[in-house]
Amino acid sequence: MQTTNKIQAKIELQQISKSFMHGKKRIEVLKPLDMSVAPGEFISIVGPSGCGKSTLFNIIAGLEEASDGTIAIDGEIRRKRTGSIGYMPQRPALMPWRTVEENILLGPDVRRKPRQETQAQARELLLRFGLADFAHQYPSTLSGGMQQRVALLRTVLFHQEFLLLDEPFGALDALTRLKMQMWLLELWESFHSSVLFITHDVREALLLSDKIYVLSMRPATILRVVTVDLPRPRRSAHLAEPGAVRLEQELLGLLLGEESI
Repeated sequence: MQTTNKIQAKIELQQISKSFMHGKKRIEVLKPLDMSVAPGEFISIVGPSGCGKSTLFNIIAGLEEASDGTIAIDGEIRRKRTGSIGYMPQRPALMPWRTVEENILLGPDVRRKPRQETQAQARELLLRFGLADFAHQYPSTLSGGMQQRVALLRTVLFHQEFLLLDEPFGALDALTRLKMQMWLLELWESFHSSVLFITHDVREALLLSDKIYVLSMRPATILRVVTVDLPRPRRSAHLAEPGAVRLEQELLGLLLGEESI
């Protein structure tokens, strides 16, 4: 009898829940939920505003404690709050007194890695992804899209294997946002990172993702997991294909059944 080996998840959440006390009342934020991201997989999470998406990310990143449940990274249960995960919040949060290159080197500097080694890697990334000419500029001189590029490269240099991206393009105009989406796809295709991505934009989720987890209103639970069966490499034109249009309508129907996003 032939057996097949199951691919081990890069990160796996089992029965993760979150609640807190407000006075004498317990507020439930996340109902017990399961989620997994395979190596090299791009997963997006969509759901109503305030449903607990960022709380879930904070738990995965080790910034908050779950009330219950386990998180396994590469098959091992995480025992400590902090984990080896690259986390990018909604705003780039670049340090204004550090140049572009120095901002990208922040993670290795904090971990006290030798500058000679990490600087060479940072410069290769800057050159490869079109930021070499800005290496010695300060964040205040950059556009919003350029700042997001720097923040993404900083996150990748901190940890290439697993990235948490919390609605990184939400504040950008439509054209810059599309450019950043395609730039992120190029970055992801180059490094084969596992990505967990929060967005309010259904079309953005379709453009980027292999799967989309749809969350309910708070207390959040998983309404559905939608597989995005569109070609790779992904291009914006794929969103006009009949299958993509059907998926968009399905996702909007699920979300409109909740509160407006």
